[in-house]
Formats: sequence, C-alpha cells, structure tokens
Amino acid sequence: VPPQAPEGTSMNQPPIHLGLPKGHMAGGVQQLLGDAGITVTPTARGYRPVISLPGFEVKILKPQNIVEMLDLGTRDVGFAGADWVAELRADLIEVLDTGMDTVQLVAAADESWEQFPERRLVVATEYLNLTETWVKEQDLDAEIIRSYGATEVFPPEDADVIVDNSATGATLRANGLKVFEVLGESSTRLYASQRAMADPVTRERITDLALLLESVLNARRRVMLEVNAAPDRLDALVALLPSMREATVAPLYGNQGFAVRAAVPRNERPGLIPAIKAAGGTDLVVTNLSQIVP
Repeated sequence: VPPQAPEGTSMNQPPIHLGLPKGHMAGGVQQLLGDAGITVTPTARGYRPVISLPGFEVKILKPQNIVEMLDLGTRDVGFAGADWVAELRADLIEVLDTGMDTVQLVAAADESWEQFPERRLVVATEYLNLTETWVKEQDLDAEIIRSYGATEVFPPEDADVIVDNSATGATLRANGLKVFEVLGESSTRLYASQRAMADPVTRERITDLALLLESVLNARRRVMLEVNAAPDRLDALVALLPSMREATVAPLYGNQGFAVRAAVPRNERPGLIPAIKAAGGTDLVVTNLSQIVP
C-alpha cells in the first residue's frame, strides 16, 4: 500500500509542523484557535492531537522546547513566550503577538533589598542567560543558581534576589517580595523558524494562519455598534464613532433617518453609549464580533 499524505496535503507538499504549548498557555492558545474555527482534537497519543486546519500536524510541547525545536528547524511554527525566545537566544521570526499571557520579567527581593549584604549575592532564577546579562549590566557581585519553578520561595534563606516572570505581582507580594527592577516584558506569540519562512509556500500557509488568529484578536478588541440617527443628527453621531475606517451609513425605510454601523473599541463603550444617546442616537444595539479582517 503506498504511503498516504496527511489530509489537506499532497505527497509533494509536506505538512506544516505546529508546536502547541502545554501548561498555563495551553488554554488561551486553544481558545484562540477555536474562535478562529480551528479545532484541536485529543487522540490516544496525548501529545499528538489532530487539528482541523488542513496541511498542519501538531505536537504539544513545553514552550521552552517549542523555542528550541523551532531554532533547530524540526518545527515550522509554534506558540511560545517572548521571554523564552530571548532566554534561549533563538533566531526565530515573530509572526504574531497575541497579547495573551502578558508578564514582566522582574528582579525582586524582600524589603531589605536596599541594604544588600556586603557578601556575594545569590540570585535564583529559571532565566540563566537573561539574569547573567542583567548581573553584568548592574555590575553586581553575584552567584546565579537555577531554580526549577517556585522561584519566589528562595528568599531570604536560599537566595537574596530572584529574577522571575510576574503577571500581577500577587505571588511575589504573598511571599514578602518587592520588585525593584523590570528587566523586560513578554507575551504569548506565534513564531516561525527561519527555514520555514524561507520557503514561499510554507511562509504563505503560516501567514494565512496568522491572519485567521489576528482576525479573532481584532474582534476581541471591538464591538459592532448600530444606532439610528435623524438627518439633522447624522454628522454629529458619525463624528463620535471611533470606527476602523469610516462608519457605514444607510438610509432607513421611508427616508425616516439613517442607520449607522461601526466597529468601535470595546473599552470605549462606557463613554460612547451615553454620548451617542445625548447626541440624539436611538435604537442603539451593541453586538459582539467573531472575526475582523481589515
């Protein structure tokens, strides 16, 4: 029996190898894919689910491993945090910043950090390379030790300082730690290997995936606002609407006025709705969006 190509591919067109993260990133990434109409179905081989996107094969890996595999070229595209790309010094191409799982990379210590002891400091971290660079930049006399998770519990007995990622700072505060320097920021991003992006066909398919995902991210940031306006109120209402380009205006039946539609920033609704009503808008409807492709 001749070998069969995966669904959506041909024997002359190899599949795109996509790395999906396990751990805290997994839920957000799979929700993003799902909202773009792409399903990820578990199989008996737990780390090799089936994806509904034609021409793609999936493997679930730790984000750090996704970065390493992309750098080696055994994966074509995958999701990982910018912090791990910087830490592993990987030569990757950022395709899309999802803006999800935003964290800061911080240096933290207990309340006595301003009076560090004269002795050599101990810095605990999972980010050995980034921390080494920071220590040199700060001209600190420090020994760096690697942590394997739960870095925040090291001070004060086992380390003077930690370098770790922090979303809200709540875990640091709960352990009596205070941030005294921000080293950088990170979020979940879609990266591609240099080899994959050098191939025109593969690059196009990866770019198409990014387009689908970006359309969902665009929709999450906006809502569709629809409002009716009398002819003498139309210009004032349209001027209020922060639409993507220009608002869509159509006459109402019987020339009784106009219907105005615009995709407006979600976070501006609290101020917009009262302003629209005060400007004479009527029959206001706000609708959630699924995808927006500019």
